[in-house]
Amino acid sequence: MIGKPFGLAVVAALCGITSSVFAANEATATPEVFAPGVISGPANEACPAFTPDGNTVYFDVGTMILVSHRASGVWSKPEIASFSGQWGDHDPAMSPDGSYIVFVSNRPVTSGADGLGATVHGKFYPQRGGHLWRVDRKGNGWGEPVHLPAAVNASDRTYAPSIAADGSLYFIHPDDAGVFHIYSSSFAGGVYQPAVKVAVGDPAASTHDPAIAPDQSFMVFNSADAKASDMGDFYISFRENGQWSKPIDLGEAINGKGTWSQWGAHLSPDHRTLYYTSDRTSHTTFPLTHEQAKAALAQMESWDNGADNIWFVSLAPWLDGHSGAKKGT
Repeated sequence: MIGKPFGLAVVAALCGITSSVFAANEATATPEVFAPGVISGPANEACPAFTPDGNTVYFDVGTMILVSHRASGVWSKPEIASFSGQWGDHDPAMSPDGSYIVFVSNRPVTSGADGLGATVHGKFYPQRGGHLWRVDRKGNGWGEPVHLPAAVNASDRTYAPSIAADGSLYFIHPDDAGVFHIYSSSFAGGVYQPAVKVAVGDPAASTHDPAIAPDQSFMVFNSADAKASDMGDFYISFRENGQWSKPIDLGEAINGKGTWSQWGAHLSPDHRTLYYTSDRTSHTTFPLTHEQAKAALAQMESWDNGADNIWFVSLAPWLDGHSGAKKGT
């Protein structure tokens, strides 16, 4: 699947990252599956990006980006987004003002060329690469996607964009040793500036899939030991005095700790809910009645089958806890 970077697997403990100081509040942060049977289904759904009003969501199913609209509290059947479907597109990220989307694609950089390939540990994989592209809103629709410059697309494995209110772009790509890290490129004078590595957590660890707050005051991301091949657990870090604070583990209710995987962090339009992708399944308590068994079967046939689905959870325990801690200092 091109939406997941090469060379990532089982979670490992990360040196230098603390457990949540808000552990007592974790009971209030219970993940739920998003729109089961409509958006979360059997197609490995990932990376939801919402319009500012929360009534339209773009997400991927591995090789294409879909869109769904909400009316009277009900999400419509997803359709292929107007700018997607021809190439391997994934990882959509909405600008905070809803005026453009940045996404990952293997589409050719120059017209008529082959799809973008990727080189991993010296081996070339045709059409398995990823660069960031931008598509701007045109009226009620979208324009033509534009390839972002080399300041952003320095690697043929550039993934997981997230957009700040000032246009700064966060994303990931591997270093020379093949370890993924988060990078950011500021946007000044209509130009993306040279990307810099984001100094968060253990500098030797791998970091993935940033979800940046529009004001860049906090970020949710994955991290793992550099030798691990999964993207690891979710952490939250706060921007304080120009530096990122020591990351806080979001806890076992969200992180599977080997039971399930989680990745693809995105924020809700109000920036207080984490949306993400996980292959977790629901917990069954036995014995079941016949009716409960029938309901469980219907759920498994709909979404609860170990495939990737979209989940969401409140960030209030960490955001409010951090705010309260600052007031107490």
